[in-house]
Amino acid sequence: RKCRGLLSNPFVASALVVSYGACAGSSPESARRLFDELPGRTAVVWSAMISVYVRSGDVAAAARALGEMDVVPTASCFNSVIAAVAESGDRPAQAVELYRRMQGMGVRPSLITLLALVPVCTALGALGSVREVHSFALRHDMFASCHLGSSLIEAYGQCGSLVGAQRVFDLVDERDVVVWSAMVSAYAFHGHGNVAMSLFRRMELDKVRPDGIMFLGVLKACGHAGRADEALKYFDVLTKTHGVEACGDHYSCLVDVLGRAGRLHQAYDVIRTMPVRVTAKAWGALLAACRKYGEVGLAEVAARALFEIEPENAGNFVSLANVYSGLGMHEEAERVRRDMEQRGLQSSPGSSWTIHRKSSELV
Repeated sequence: RKCRGLLSNPFVASALVVSYGACAGSSPESARRLFDELPGRTAVVWSAMISVYVRSGDVAAAARALGEMDVVPTASCFNSVIAAVAESGDRPAQAVELYRRMQGMGVRPSLITLLALVPVCTALGALGSVREVHSFALRHDMFASCHLGSSLIEAYGQCGSLVGAQRVFDLVDERDVVVWSAMVSAYAFHGHGNVAMSLFRRMELDKVRPDGIMFLGVLKACGHAGRADEALKYFDVLTKTHGVEACGDHYSCLVDVLGRAGRLHQAYDVIRTMPVRVTAKAWGALLAACRKYGEVGLAEVAARALFEIEPENAGNFVSLANVYSGLGMHEEAERVRRDMEQRGLQSSPGSSWTIHRKSSELV
């Protein structure tokens, strides 16, 4: 009788359910058997059972348990399932459905709910859902959170709404480097390099220390704005003045910026002297620039490196062949095509080799 009395305490009961689920050699079924025997199960106990399913990776069982609840769920119950659905990536739209369902049941979403939901909206490209979350956060004064602000800015940027991203940015009072980076990256992503650069200068005036993500955003902005000299300057400032450590992505981005500007040999010098491992991104950026500007010598160097790094990537062979074709070097283009066939490679769907007497470009 005394033991049963203890089990009536929701905190004791939920702790036991979680313990059963976490024990070595145990399973969610063991926790569920205990759960089914408990008297007067409250939302706290249901939340514990749902968390056991989530931790075991059984998202479907967690969602079923949420639907089986015979008491009003708490935000915590929904949050566990929404976060699990978002992380699994299997049915992202289900997370949005759960968010709307919890509101329909009169359960108020928390900041944790929104933080789990926004990346789902971004992945779905669902601008309407992003606006829905934004509106809820605005009504409930949740923009004190830099995390939510940066997530919404990124979501709006990915969904193509710079106006929405800017509105969120303006609402965040205490902007950390993540918020600034999200806004700069959004403008850079959509080709508004000058605006992105202006934002970065504002951030410097606000004494916010840049990080590696901001570093990438600035370099991309320089590339879209056609400002190769500024990219070199900021690369120097960010690494030497601010102490940001440059990684392979930063160097690849710098190669891309210089390549876009037609400074191909300078881009190649960056590759030759970079202190980290040269990636396919860097060589790919150089090869793309060589195709644009008809530089065959460096195109061959970049292509040879890519053939070693990515021997099964037919796109690299296609790019080199099109450099040759664009310069009227049709025999060389045909040789690359034969080399592809010998390696058993095929061009990507939607592309085909069209050999003319005067052209052998992939179209």
